[in-house]
Amino acid sequence: MSAPHQYHQPNAPDDGDSDLELDLEELDPLAASSNSGASPPHRQSKEHRQPYHDLSARIPLRNLRVGRLRGLKRNGGNSSKNSVEEEDLRALIEDEDDTKRDSAGSLGTIGDDDAPLLPSPYGRRRPRRDEGALSKLGSTLRLPSFMSTASRPTTPRDQIAEAEAEADAEHDPTSNRTVVIGQLQSTRFPANAVSNAKYTPWSFLPRTLYNEFSFFINMYFLLVALSQIIPALRIGYLSTYIAPLAFVISITLGKEALDDIARRRRDAEANSEGYTVLKFDDNNIGNGVSPGMSAGRKSKSRKGKSKDYQGAGRLTDIEDEEQALSTTSGMPTASFRETVKPSRDLKVGDVVKLGKDQRVPADMVLLKSYTGEAASASPGAIESSKSFDGHQALVDTEGESSSASQEKVYNNLTPPEPCGEAFIRTDQLDGETDWKLRLTSPLTQSLDVGEYTRLRVVASKPDKKVNEFIGTVELLPRLQRQYDPHIGQSEGSEPATIQNVSEPAKSAPLNIDNTIWANTVLASSSTVLAVVVYTGSQTRQALSTSPSRSKTGLLEYEINSLTKILCILTLTLSFVLVALEGFKTKDGRLWYISVMRFLILFSTIVPVGLRVNLDMGKSVYAWFIEHDKGIPGTVVRTSTIPEDLGRVEYLLSDKTGTLTQNEMEMKKIHVGTVSYANEAMDEVSSYVRSFTVQPASEHNGLSALITPSSAYVAPLTSATRTRREIGSRVRDVVLALALCHNVTPTNEEKDGKTITTYQASSPDEIAIVRWTENVGLRLLQRDRNSMALQSVDSERVVVRVRILNVFPFTSEGKRMGIIVKFFQGPESAPTEEGSEIWFYQKGADTVMSSIVAANDWLDEETANMAREGLRTLVVGRKKLSVQTFEEFSTKYAQASLSLHNRDNALADVVKEYLEHDLELLGVTGVEDKLQKDVKPSLELLRNAGIKIWMLTGDKVETARCVAVSSKLVARGQYVHTIAKMKRKDLAHDSLDFLRGKPDACLLIDGESLALMLNHYRESFISVAVLLPTVVACRCSPTQKADIAKLIREYTKKRICCIGDGGNDVSMIQAADVGVGIVGKEGRQASLAADFSIEQFCYLTKLLVWHGRNSYKRSAKLAQFVIHRGLIISICQTVFSIASDFEPIALYRDWLLVGYSTIYTMAPVFSLVLDRDVDESVANLYPELYAELTTGRSLSYRTFFVWVLVSIYQGSMIQGLSQILVNLDLFTRMVSVSYTVLVLNELIMVAMEVTTWHWVMIASIVGTAGIYFGSLPFLGEYFDLAYLMSIAFWWKLVVVAAVSLVPPYAFKILGRTLRPPSYRKVRGV
Repeated sequence: MSAPHQYHQPNAPDDGDSDLELDLEELDPLAASSNSGASPPHRQSKEHRQPYHDLSARIPLRNLRVGRLRGLKRNGGNSSKNSVEEEDLRALIEDEDDTKRDSAGSLGTIGDDDAPLLPSPYGRRRPRRDEGALSKLGSTLRLPSFMSTASRPTTPRDQIAEAEAEADAEHDPTSNRTVVIGQLQSTRFPANAVSNAKYTPWSFLPRTLYNEFSFFINMYFLLVALSQIIPALRIGYLSTYIAPLAFVISITLGKEALDDIARRRRDAEANSEGYTVLKFDDNNIGNGVSPGMSAGRKSKSRKGKSKDYQGAGRLTDIEDEEQALSTTSGMPTASFRETVKPSRDLKVGDVVKLGKDQRVPADMVLLKSYTGEAASASPGAIESSKSFDGHQALVDTEGESSSASQEKVYNNLTPPEPCGEAFIRTDQLDGETDWKLRLTSPLTQSLDVGEYTRLRVVASKPDKKVNEFIGTVELLPRLQRQYDPHIGQSEGSEPATIQNVSEPAKSAPLNIDNTIWANTVLASSSTVLAVVVYTGSQTRQALSTSPSRSKTGLLEYEINSLTKILCILTLTLSFVLVALEGFKTKDGRLWYISVMRFLILFSTIVPVGLRVNLDMGKSVYAWFIEHDKGIPGTVVRTSTIPEDLGRVEYLLSDKTGTLTQNEMEMKKIHVGTVSYANEAMDEVSSYVRSFTVQPASEHNGLSALITPSSAYVAPLTSATRTRREIGSRVRDVVLALALCHNVTPTNEEKDGKTITTYQASSPDEIAIVRWTENVGLRLLQRDRNSMALQSVDSERVVVRVRILNVFPFTSEGKRMGIIVKFFQGPESAPTEEGSEIWFYQKGADTVMSSIVAANDWLDEETANMAREGLRTLVVGRKKLSVQTFEEFSTKYAQASLSLHNRDNALADVVKEYLEHDLELLGVTGVEDKLQKDVKPSLELLRNAGIKIWMLTGDKVETARCVAVSSKLVARGQYVHTIAKMKRKDLAHDSLDFLRGKPDACLLIDGESLALMLNHYRESFISVAVLLPTVVACRCSPTQKADIAKLIREYTKKRICCIGDGGNDVSMIQAADVGVGIVGKEGRQASLAADFSIEQFCYLTKLLVWHGRNSYKRSAKLAQFVIHRGLIISICQTVFSIASDFEPIALYRDWLLVGYSTIYTMAPVFSLVLDRDVDESVANLYPELYAELTTGRSLSYRTFFVWVLVSIYQGSMIQGLSQILVNLDLFTRMVSVSYTVLVLNELIMVAMEVTTWHWVMIASIVGTAGIYFGSLPFLGEYFDLAYLMSIAFWWKLVVVAAVSLVPPYAFKILGRTLRPPSYRKVRGV
């Protein structure tokens, strides 16, 4: 292709550098191709066309193309020299990854020529892509030696790029991490997936088989089954022993698999929650459109390429192009778009956009916070993106409409007046009810979003401490436009002077205030952008959570012990029978072979079907629980431990969201002489209305703003002096409460209506501000400098103040204060001249009693409110003169600059000028609303013998109030408080005191608890487990789990833990029985729990009714299954003795299998429907539950009673059968004994039933019918002709009567002499 002639100009400056002998086609492929009319264009597809319109396509030496045209224009106008210089320099410096373009903008194929000509601090952001067909279309360019890659200095971004190219290594979790924002990381981090599953596909079989064969009964039967491989030990068919064991193991493994699959499905649901993520695209990289050029203009420019531009027409196009390009001088480093990612796909470095009430999916650092109104008003607000050819187009600056399929990408997000702060709720993480204020770093708050790819966050190693974080954020220098001697020089012009290549990097510290941890919830109405720094297993939440463990019920351990006794009994019996024979060798069998054969014959003593029956019973109990209409929404997640619900002795409960709703309500206010509560609040409203609705006569007909000194105008109906005084006091306290807080109002659109919501770090403050609105004084506006109050009735602003100082609430100070200056004059023209300055303060009565002026009612009234379980705040005020305030301000400013003991110095100044002799205005009582029916539920559980511990992350005062209001602490019960204990000798004294007062309630904070557990672990737990109630506050999630483990290990009793938040997961998993409440903020606790309920009050029915029934039914079922196996073994023993100690089977093959399955299983299993009392009786007499904790339903005593019954009945059945029917008539004798054996079991089930169910009757009658119906098919084992004789039937009746009557008589006698508790309460 020939070079375009119109580009040549004779007087163009000639560069003599031999290294730059460049063909014009190489220099400007765009112009060359567009002006070759004969040659078809090389770019036949969109994919091949786009890179030529990239910024990089405007080649560095583009002045060769426009120089002549500039010469034509020189006399007629000014050239855009600066724009061209910047543009050329941009192409020289910035790298091009996607298209592998060489320095001149042509598409090269030389491997070393993909570097920028000048070093840039931005190396490649991602590893090089393979060359495509597009990269081979252009010609090559040989770079001068001084610009080669070898001579290029290494920059920080180059190092990151090199690291990413080989970044397959896991990040070391014990070291600090550097997070590159919006880009690929140099090392791999864990996936952000929640997992409550107990098994993986690879660990399922090994772990479950290990768990199963760790039970003695299963191992025993495995050995028995394997013994049948040996010919000398074989008795009957091999399947007789293998099949039952395989069936048992399959049932159990199937249940475990189904439970774990259900957990995985719930995890998948949580992990698939979508989040908005910003995806960044570097503006240096060719993405199809030049910066500043819209897609519409792009298509137009393509159409015009075939035209031959001449004279002014061509000049106009180039001027337009340069003008568009000149707008990129302030362009951000990257453009971005929104995409939605599921939670599990979030990665370290992702920038996530979060809105109000969204759960935080990973541990993040805040970058930017802005209000919803600001975002919607901002032209830079982010919009959802759609795909367009895999690339992004910039916003159409011409206002031309682009197609619906185009993707809008905005280059910056600069909302007006960004707030830089956000409130979060952390009750799911640490149990604290107060909202937490989180701040963005000033460095990132003021930064355009398009510059985020220049940020690096250095974060400390993953840690489980939720209140600690150390890190820094660094802003890498941005590329500066700089000198190029070949660009933009016109005649007589000077070359550009070299500017600094880069500005210095900026950095800022990060701490806990800049973070939002996983499972917290964004509470404020602002929208935040945050970068992910920790994911998955490295989040604070996950590190504070103990791994899931397989839970086994106490009943199973007890049965395991009993089966060991049965095995010893079997071994003893076998040995005794061989010993009675004299250890002789018989039929070639050595004596120990005979022992082994007897062991196999008696293997039914250890019932293999026991586990199957119990596991099936558990499934029935789970079905009953989930389908109980009295506790809707209850889910059984671990179906292997329902019996443990009936054995709980310690209940460890969370507070926030479990016992309480975390919704505060102002219930009472006392103003010195009178107290207002409930309906009396209407009187407060009338007082407020009287001073906010004033006649418009003052100030020329304009309503004046109210100040504390404004005259109180009493209504005509209450002209008495006392009522005027009370009205004035009510006005003062309402005004104080409406001003003394840190609450910010926000307006939200909901269903077309504007709704005002309040944001604050404390729900108490929100409750008080809501109360002031309800009585007539609304908080209308609040910022850092001013506040306005509005009358609810007249809807006019009645109070305006300037905020001079705010003293926030701290856990040490237990109070907050504010200094305000009141505006005066008319509402339309307020003035500060001669304004009043007031100091308001509210706080706990323990600290405020010494700050307010002397009075005679404060202590008594706060004690009364505390007894009602209300959280009390004392309110006071003080008027300050201008001189006093100025002195205070000066001293306070000086104290704030001190380097040593700054906090103490500030406190001293406040105390000197403000915190003394405050006018006491009143006392407020705020109630933390309890969950439904919490009081009766706790009382019932306590009467059921359960000791209740409340473990919370909240403050001591809050925990005490809830303990009192929920009746966890009984009226008049002494509460022993241990807080902030640091000395070991004091701990010893407290333990000694509690030993002498076992009926006291212990209230202990996390710090003191840690001291106790570290130094007096055994002593503390030995005392604490004896106390009726323990309240532990300021507990970390790990401490909660440690307490649960400690109680379990020390007492060996069943522990139940209940909670609703992510901070309770560790405790729930450490418990024997974990109960999760489906919380408002999340389902972490309910997903990790064994049982999930919707309200705390459902726990009583779960324990007292379902738990009790499950345990008693399983105990009875286990005893019957043992009895069923033992009685047939006794029959075998009696037969072996009678047959000269021969190890010959009495019942073979089908008789053996049929007995434990078809002929007895249904009636015995129907016992899972039995119940001894009705639900109403169980709730009325919770003491019935307390009996279960002793384990009497299945104890060694009851076990040996059933062993004796089995020995008696087995001996009678087989002995009498052998006596009444001759032993020589083997099939006749088997007919009688086997039939009596089956009928005996059916009648025994009927004798044990307490409450009949139609299924029980059907199973007993049906099984009897099946047995007698199958007799014609048992000719191999029975003498069928004998079955039809009268002799068979009378012998059957006699043997059955001798077997059944005596045990039943003893049972009736025992009930009469020592009736069980359930018979006493039923009156039977």
